[in-house]
Amino acid sequence: MNGARHLYLHLPFCAHRCGYCDFVTAVGRRDQHDAYVEALLGELALEPKLLASEPETLFLGGGTPTFTEPRALERLLQSLPRARETTVEANPETVTQELAETLRRHGVNRVSLGVQSFQPHLLEVLERVAQPDTVRRAFYSLRDAGFDNISFDLIYGIPGQSASELESDLDEALELGPEHLSCYELEAKPGTRFTHTHGDELARQGEAMEGYFELVVERLTAAGYRWYETANFCLPMERAGGRDLRARHNLAYWLGRDYLGLGVGAVSTIAGRRWRNTPRLRAYIDALAAGRRPKREVEHLSPAVMSRERVMLGLRLDEPLRVAEFANVLDLEALPRLQRLGLLRRDSDEQGTPTVGLTARGRRLGGGVTADLLA
Repeated sequence: MNGARHLYLHLPFCAHRCGYCDFVTAVGRRDQHDAYVEALLGELALEPKLLASEPETLFLGGGTPTFTEPRALERLLQSLPRARETTVEANPETVTQELAETLRRHGVNRVSLGVQSFQPHLLEVLERVAQPDTVRRAFYSLRDAGFDNISFDLIYGIPGQSASELESDLDEALELGPEHLSCYELEAKPGTRFTHTHGDELARQGEAMEGYFELVVERLTAAGYRWYETANFCLPMERAGGRDLRARHNLAYWLGRDYLGLGVGAVSTIAGRRWRNTPRLRAYIDALAAGRRPKREVEHLSPAVMSRERVMLGLRLDEPLRVAEFANVLDLEALPRLQRLGLLRRDSDEQGTPTVGLTARGRRLGGGVTADLLA
């Protein structure tokens, strides 16, 4: 094994925990940022055989990676290997010209900006600090620093949101012209304070999600973006100077490739094994300070499980799957029926190997079609 070519690093620190968030996060804790980065680098040093010497992608997620103390963040970036794509997630209010230049100087070439909405009252519902002008300032700071691969995260189905407000959000985003957009429906976990506060409105919004999704797809594809994954859109190569602007790190997940995850709560999947680090920050730091791997939950993945996951994730993409590779988990008798219904397309690749993929209509229906297709 030559090691995973995709590396994820989890930076959990945030200024505030949003009510709908269910990621592993820690509010504030500035006195622990240095120790946490030390632990991250310690974990990386313990796993030399699990990571390729020249990884293809690095992804710093959170939390809010750009909330991390500047010196600690800079030390981390200085210590990481260079990759073809290095992405950092950022909240707009954390992006200054100095930060943008620091990221660029240390090899970051893609930034995912947590915009969520351009409507002040909806940002308040989401407990977001940034305002629309904050987003614009952050965007132009990144542009001034030389970033030519910026992604926006948008959320729809927010309590109180209307279809016209979602359309306005899309218009605002398109006016700025990021290279990539990720548009997700709001998922508030049961039992959180967010669902307690907005339960009835969340139920109403749930009934509108299909219409919101249709609106997102229609608006962004009409603007010339490639709908390459269920919730993700990028400028096509002909509008990007021949560059492939799909999120390469996330593509690794969707294509079932091995990846190494470092940090509190981080997940790795390598050679048929999946493990998740402890979500307890103190326990994570203490273990690495003592030179030990953090406590991990390990799952062994059978070939059938891996194939099913590959189909479920792969059919979210706009590229087909080879039928023969997944014949053990596909309901081959369902193929012609789904094709007659206009939900599935069957074809062959350049080598004449039969392939299968969802039509635009099938992708809109998503999981239901995929479930029908799996044996």
